[in-house]
Amino acid sequence: MSAQIIDGKDIARRKQDHIGKEVQKLKGEGMTPGLAVILAGDNTASKTYVSNKQKTCRKLGMYSLLVELPESVSEAELISRIGQLNEDPAIHGILVQLPLPAHINEKVIIETISPEKDVDGFHPINVGRVMTGQDAFIPCTPFGIMEMLDSIEADVSGKHVVVVGRSNIVGKPSGQLFLNKNATVTYCHSKTADLIEHTKRADILVAAVGKAGLITESHVKDGAIVIDVGMNRNQEGKLCGDVDFQAVKEKAGYITPVPGGVGPMTITMLMENTLKAAKSVSKKG
Repeated sequence: MSAQIIDGKDIARRKQDHIGKEVQKLKGEGMTPGLAVILAGDNTASKTYVSNKQKTCRKLGMYSLLVELPESVSEAELISRIGQLNEDPAIHGILVQLPLPAHINEKVIIETISPEKDVDGFHPINVGRVMTGQDAFIPCTPFGIMEMLDSIEADVSGKHVVVVGRSNIVGKPSGQLFLNKNATVTYCHSKTADLIEHTKRADILVAAVGKAGLITESHVKDGAIVIDVGMNRNQEGKLCGDVDFQAVKEKAGYITPVPGGVGPMTITMLMENTLKAAKSVSKKG
């Protein structure tokens, strides 16, 4: 029995249809959700990501602002630009595309963004709110993972979730969201002894390390839900995940493909967070 595919493109399309309708409602009340993206330097991958974010914004009827800065931009100038956007009433969400040029302190920049406009969910205040189960902006990829699990009506309460990867962007917040929903969570990473011993006990396995084909069928329990967050290139230059898809799909119950799995959900949940930011301003107004 081959695993059922969790189709991120289809889930994202349905979610975006809903967001688009909500945006039109807000516009009818005189408010257009606005997202500002800051791109510092000329990282090719970053430019592609930013272009996709802008396209989606426009498609959903949101206002999209791109602030392009040279690789040589000073930290002070970047902080000043963020400060202006924090004060701009037309902007509800601010995103600084990572990675930043090497001379700029990423932590300082993230902490400069107003927590109320931090639609990436990286500000320590939003991280703390997620940790303590409060309402918060949830980082977009973990948010997308939870949305995908909702789409297959997976009940995570009481399940054993193993997260391979401990980044601040995906690994840590994903585990916390599962914990908030009463799952038992194990984090694994590059220093974990005997990875297979942990992963093969997982009811839900999240692979987020950026290492092509790391998870093989021997890592996976029969019938497990496997979420592949990896975005890698194999030797032929083809896009692939952290999971050996062909082998694992024969053993898992559900699996996400790469491409077309978690990727489309990440941008979609960014739009959801921007809509949420605009709605909270609208309520106050």
